Amino acid sequence: MAQTSVVVPEVGMAAAAAAATTACPCPGSLFPYPPPRAGPGMTVRRKCLRAAQAELGAGLLNGLVESMRASSPTHARAAAALAAGVDEEHAAWMAKHPSALGKFEEIVAASKGKQIVMFLDYDGTLSPIVNDPDAAFMSETMRMAVRSVAKQFPTAIVSGRCRDKVFEFVKLAELYYAGSHGMDIKGPAKSSSGHAKSKAKGVLFQPASEFLPMIEQVTQRLVEETRHVAGAKVENNKFCVSVHFRCVDEKSWASLAETVKCVVREYPKLRVSQGRMVFEVRPSIKWDKGKALEFLLESLGFADCSNVLPVYIGDDRTDEDAFRMLRQRTGQGVGILVSKHPKETSASFSLQEPAEVMEFLLRLVEWKQLAKARLRLRRRAAGADAASA
Repeated sequence: MAQTSVVVPEVGMAAAAAAATTACPCPGSLFPYPPPRAGPGMTVRRKCLRAAQAELGAGLLNGLVESMRASSPTHARAAAALAAGVDEEHAAWMAKHPSALGKFEEIVAASKGKQIVMFLDYDGTLSPIVNDPDAAFMSETMRMAVRSVAKQFPTAIVSGRCRDKVFEFVKLAELYYAGSHGMDIKGPAKSSSGHAKSKAKGVLFQPASEFLPMIEQVTQRLVEETRHVAGAKVENNKFCVSVHFRCVDEKSWASLAETVKCVVREYPKLRVSQGRMVFEVRPSIKWDKGKALEFLLESLGFADCSNVLPVYIGDDRTDEDAFRMLRQRTGQGVGILVSKHPKETSASFSLQEPAEVMEFLLRLVEWKQLAKARLRLRRRAAGADAASA
């Protein structure tokens, strides 16, 4: 998974502890496109270019704060990093993780004779990353694109958000929803087309139900203990807790990190991981977005099948579990990372931002519609030939 040609990756909690010791056409006839590009805050993605701590006594917090800096998409050093000659690194990274738009024909060619199943992260994939997590709304045009994809392929939203909350954002009853990093899965309330198999109806799976009382307790503790940190926001996502520090002054990051660690230390059955400007507190069970992907494929009747092509699009560290699972399938899956800048990933392809995700989805819909139209024409021609014979 490591890429020697890329910038230093975002560092997780475990790594911090160790430190202590071609433009493509889109179907404009289907939907208005392109949408307005995201503002300057989305344009520059923070890349961690700092060398390893030179001082032997750096300690856990210093490493953790560096990890927090690395996850900041608007950090001040990003501009300097971009000006420091990272073009070559970016080109090398893009050679290993080419644009899914530029490689679109290759991707759909891999689906020949297979059922495509779509898996989509929400924040940073279908909606832009925003300061207020409660305001991460997706555009109506994106919603139309996702609805159209669901008419052609089984489609699931896999998010760290509470399942009910992400449903309120997406508002499409024909999708599968896997909230809390895949620990809360529910099937569609209605069928979009005839593609979903009957055994997938009524799916409801919650492998971490026993942790609900503990999650409630740790949420209350974190709310109390982080009150003094201006800008910190604690979000109860049912089977996990998110502590957002996107609006926290960098001078307070070390204090916030230590506070979160101290609280979670009292709950040995919980663990902390880090995403894009957020700490995630969740049960220490062997379940993640990759496991959720496998479960959904099995629910759809595609367990251990070679006639399925899962496509997963996501932007966060937690999506790497799904990307790794697809890698293990060897030719039986497509992982697409949403990122403007190089970082370590197990994804095979990349897209820069939600606007490109929407373009990819629209092209996929158009490709499927054209494929169906060609099939109908061939059948009519065959019928006409049979009738004239």
